[in-house]
Amino acid sequence: MDFSESDEFKKEFKKLAKKYPTLEEDFSVVKKAISVAPSGNGAKHWNVLKHDGGDRYILKMRMMCRAVKGAQFRLIYFYDGDKVEVLFIELYFKSDKERENIKRINDFFAKLDQI
Repeated sequence: MDFSESDEFKKEFKKLAKKYPTLEEDFSVVKKAISVAPSGNGAKHWNVLKHDGGDRYILKMRMMCRAVKGAQFRLIYFYDGDKVEVLFIELYFKSDKERENIKRINDFFAKLDQI
């Protein structure tokens, strides 16, 4: 499975990784979980935010971070089942930000129609 990151995600991740030292290790564990069940496993840890009716999804998942001892991070990513690839869109700490960036998600989803 191919993983890639949006520019915004890279900036957010770099900033958060400085503050939370286990984030990089915890993120590698999340990548393994996504490889096994990219569109979620039906548990409360995954929510479908957008779905194009085919095999393309934007999902939000709870992410465990040992530095804060809990699933306080939220990870937003795009999964394309046809190409078997994942693009990370957003990562945020739940205590710092209440919800995902809806505008960023809608803009990204609108661009999918052009692809």
